[in-house]
Amino acid sequence: MKLLVSALEPSSNLHLKEVLKHGDDITLLGIFDKQIDAGEPLYDISQMAIMGVVDAIKKIRWFFQVADEMVALAKEADKVLLMDASGFNLPLAKKLKKAYPNKEIIYYILPQVWASRPKRVEKLERYCDHLLGILPFEVDYYPQRKARYVGHPLLDEISLSHSPQSNTITFMPGSRKSEISRLLPIFKEVRSRLSDKEAILVIPPSFTQEKIASLYGDISMFKVSHNSHEALASSEFAFICSGTATLEAALIGTPFTLAYIAKKIDFFIGTKLFGITQVGLANIILTHHNGTTLHNELLQENVTAEKLLNEYHNTDKEKFAQKAQELKAYLGHGSSENVARIIMETTNEHP
Repeated sequence: MKLLVSALEPSSNLHLKEVLKHGDDITLLGIFDKQIDAGEPLYDISQMAIMGVVDAIKKIRWFFQVADEMVALAKEADKVLLMDASGFNLPLAKKLKKAYPNKEIIYYILPQVWASRPKRVEKLERYCDHLLGILPFEVDYYPQRKARYVGHPLLDEISLSHSPQSNTITFMPGSRKSEISRLLPIFKEVRSRLSDKEAILVIPPSFTQEKIASLYGDISMFKVSHNSHEALASSEFAFICSGTATLEAALIGTPFTLAYIAKKIDFFIGTKLFGITQVGLANIILTHHNGTTLHNELLQENVTAEKLLNEYHNTDKEKFAQKAQELKAYLGHGSSENVARIIMETTNEHP
């Protein structure tokens, strides 16, 4: 089978690798990590990366060109798999459906329409044949019932578990320059006041030594890790920025507190205009499930060394373990095998 793939994010490509383990004789076309040994990409994901608004504006014409190239390439494909990145993939789905009305389009890792821009639901249902959700509650936002819950990919990818007897603290200040610059000075102060502990600083594996030196400064007080799963599993506690890392920690079972400082205008837009009340993905999922939360969230001016230390000393580890188990049970199972099965299913439609 020839599968046209649009997987722009590093995380999407990790999930794609897991899916391919369960597929049979799949050749990839399109945009994906060149390290995946299943075809030659039209563009590697490194070429699709955007660094800020100015870079996005400069590249917008080029992105339109790439989308047109993907549509032309789709003529060779049996099916299409779009992953995350709705800013690029949703317009691409529209172009593909117009060019090939009978070609099956699968969207895996859906946009977070439950958080913002719910009008995307109508477009997703119009242009895609299968909508594969990785959160149980998100499929309820699709009235045509094209969406189904397939499981969560992290349950396929995480094999480690928390070491409660550890003497190590993990610090995860994020991957964006703005996140690191705001959080790391506070994390360094916390680390200095926990001098009797081992401390791990998680740095994205894609960062060069030059980038690390310019972004992080003196990090001699930390042991550096590029593997978040191993770092979390080896730690008694973690301080985490936001994003998927909170869910990783929850599934591994490592107690943590979320610390996040956004630009004031972004925080205002998120809380006042979009009505966002939670930042951590683990909390969002558990609240949808049973109205409870897993961890505390320190936001904006509440992110201080004193308050973070208080979180470390006073977090209820037993309650955390119970809630983490509830979350894991709610997600149920991994997604990779189910996604591969849907891709491999034969249909009566033809390109």
